[in-house]
Amino acid sequence: MKALTATDFNFKGQTAVYHGKVRDVYSIGDKLVMIATDRISAFDVILPEGIPYKGQMLNQLAAKFLDATADIVPNWKLSTPDPMVTIGLRCEGFPVEMIVRGYLCGSAWRAYKSGVREICGVKIPEGMKENQKFPTPIITPTTKAEIGEHDQDISKEEIIAQGLVSAEDYALLEKYTLALFERGTEIAAKRGLILVDTKYEFGKHNGKIYLMDEIHTPDSSRYFYADGYQERFAKGEPQKQLSKEFVREWLMDNGFQGKAGQKVPEMTPAIVKGISDRYVELFEAVTGEKLQKADTDNILERIRTNIEHAL
Repeated sequence: MKALTATDFNFKGQTAVYHGKVRDVYSIGDKLVMIATDRISAFDVILPEGIPYKGQMLNQLAAKFLDATADIVPNWKLSTPDPMVTIGLRCEGFPVEMIVRGYLCGSAWRAYKSGVREICGVKIPEGMKENQKFPTPIITPTTKAEIGEHDQDISKEEIIAQGLVSAEDYALLEKYTLALFERGTEIAAKRGLILVDTKYEFGKHNGKIYLMDEIHTPDSSRYFYADGYQERFAKGEPQKQLSKEFVREWLMDNGFQGKAGQKVPEMTPAIVKGISDRYVELFEAVTGEKLQKADTDNILERIRTNIEHAL
């Protein structure tokens, strides 16, 4: 198994390239060519080893959910010419990420357990337990950080006051976020899963708001298995989940949380394979389809050829 961790293409008409934590994005005219690499990040740090097939799974999952939600909000996707590539409209992204939570877990639970009762301006009731469902989903936005920096929690009021998003546009982002989460929840339920939390990114193209980037993937979302959720919650037991949280937990267990002076633990071949297997499990659980693993020989040449044919 080979992993793609870097690209350095120069397509005809290319005007810019941006290397993100996971995706490499090439600007060509009014289009973006987004390559989902096999890089993996946690705590806003890119980990040293790539995860085979991760990029393919992220790209194909995102494409499926973009198609399944296009009636709610227009999205940037135009085509997927390669298992790891999406070509879409170039949008001017809002500098915030819309995080929506249906359950109290992950970083929100860690904050709550430490005594925090308000996240991003949203008050959290007393007496809640880990993995408990909120009465209604809550939106807890963050700023969109540059590489090497951490996303920062921010409230709706601060976003508008700082001019990051206008009040009018933010109202639409909230509306779209909750509707997308509801649709994702419905799709997950049909697969025996619970969509716990996720994030969405939006931007504008010709003055119109579009959904950008990925949607409902294991990098942006957390899923529980519905079967046994109530029993495990009642007993205070950990939920069986499909998300990237297991990577974060492995890092924390080995003394890494992205803080200054901390060192990423060794990612042995067994660790890498285990992470890849978990991603495959999530893909197949969410889609109900077996992953058709793309040929990993000459990945770069395959991607280059497919993109050039599509442009």
